[in-house]
Order: sequence, then C-alpha cells, then structure tokens
Amino acid sequence: MQDAERITDLLLAEKKISTNYDLFASECTNTKLRDTFVDMIAQSHRTQTALFTAGQQKGWYSVTQAQPQQISQAAQKFENQVPSVQ
Repeated sequence: MQDAERITDLLLAEKKISTNYDLFASECTNTKLRDTFVDMIAQSHRTQTALFTAGQQKGWYSVTQAQPQQISQAAQKFENQVPSVQ
C-alpha cells in the first residue's frame, strides 16, 4: 500500500468515525456522555484536517478556489433547504 492510499484510507475511516460519533451524540440522553461524544467529534475533525493537509502538501489532493458567485449560489441553495422551526 502506498502512502497516498494510507492517507486516503485513514481519512475515510476518520470521516466514518466522525459520522458515528455525531449519530451517537444526537441520540444520547446523558448530557455528560453527549458532551464526550461532541469532544470526540471535534478531535476527529482535527485529525481529518491534519490528514487532508498532509495529503495536500504531498500533492495528492488539489483544491481549487471557488469563485464568489459559486459561493453565493451554494449558500443560497442551502439557505433554501433549512427547515422552519415553529
């Protein structure tokens, strides 16, 4: 297994772990335990960022800068999807 594959595998695993922590936190009735899951989510996100940054520095992940119009369109799309709370 090459380094790029390892980083990608680790990044995908962290994303899945983070998703599970989020699910557990949202369904947890114990405040202390929920807070622990939220802390674990934050740590998982930091790990994801570190893995992505390492891969990006090696040239394995390229990111293009979004144009302001694209950002506005994306924001508008998601604003329209927010359910109203009553």
